[in-house]
Amino acid sequence: MMSMERIRVAVIGGGLVGLSTALCITESLPQCSVTVISESWSPYTTGDVAAGCLIPHTYPDTSLQQQKEWFKETFDYLFKIANSSEAGEAGIYLLSGWQIFKSAPKETYPFWWQTVLGFHVMNEVELAKFPSYTFGQAFTTIKCQASRYLPWMEKRFKGNGGYLETRKVNNVWDLYGTYNVVVNCSGLGSRDLFHDQSIYPVKGQVVEVNAPWIKHFIRDGDGNTYIYPGISHVTLGGTRQKDDWSCLPNAQASKGILDRCCQLEPSLHDASVIQEKAGLRPTRSSLRVEKDILIKDEKQLLVIHNYGHGGGGFSFHWGTAKTATKILQELIPSLQNAYAKSKL
Repeated sequence: MMSMERIRVAVIGGGLVGLSTALCITESLPQCSVTVISESWSPYTTGDVAAGCLIPHTYPDTSLQQQKEWFKETFDYLFKIANSSEAGEAGIYLLSGWQIFKSAPKETYPFWWQTVLGFHVMNEVELAKFPSYTFGQAFTTIKCQASRYLPWMEKRFKGNGGYLETRKVNNVWDLYGTYNVVVNCSGLGSRDLFHDQSIYPVKGQVVEVNAPWIKHFIRDGDGNTYIYPGISHVTLGGTRQKDDWSCLPNAQASKGILDRCCQLEPSLHDASVIQEKAGLRPTRSSLRVEKDILIKDEKQLLVIHNYGHGGGGFSFHWGTAKTATKILQELIPSLQNAYAKSKL
């Protein structure tokens, strides 16, 4: 049986989704030997640009119930870390604030309102801080500082016996024979690797400023303007530029971000800019978390997809990692049987 030889798993992609999926597998399935293959690591990943605040958006072609479960699993996982002695090293903490709207949204209570802490509709006294807005939601959520969280996951993964390999996978069939299962967390790389033309980039830009007096997040309900205080800086955003493949910050976009954020929080006029960042959100209408079997010349390659998180990577990453791990767990008996037959 395959107990004599561990199941060899390759995870393509060393960003937030790839690392969390690899870590989840090593924590849940010790019979697997896991290697993450990536051409870039933190601080050079999409997740390193993201503000990392857990406020989900909705994927139109993924069931709300599934999104609710993934968000709760992610929130609960991070909440335990935030309540542990590792919170500082992992860069995970609770953050309170407001999501505000020019006009009331269709859903006063979004699908995730019972998962975050202390959710309530803002009263007139609270809304007085934002005179241009007529409706708001106040709650406490979780924020992850990627510059700490990604290295923390990497350290835990390696501590569990995982391997890291720095290279680009140009053809998924290059992994055939070396690995029993491939887990695809390549994000936008899935366009070329798996011919998925439904995934596209949405460029996001942020400006990091020094404003230690900002203690609460403020987010415009349209998702285009936000202020997220962090451990070492405050992240101001943002932009949503569909099909823009440039990772270079744009000066005009930065000015727009600063102007909009200063309207929300006038005290930011005194903030000094630390740096500007831009990244590409790997976006599709639904998250793809499923099994796939590739066939070529009578050879089969087992693939588990976990990609398409767009701007919701931090909100859903551990939930989707758990689903991908469960799919792998269900494949193990057939992999063990195949191994036993090959030894007869």
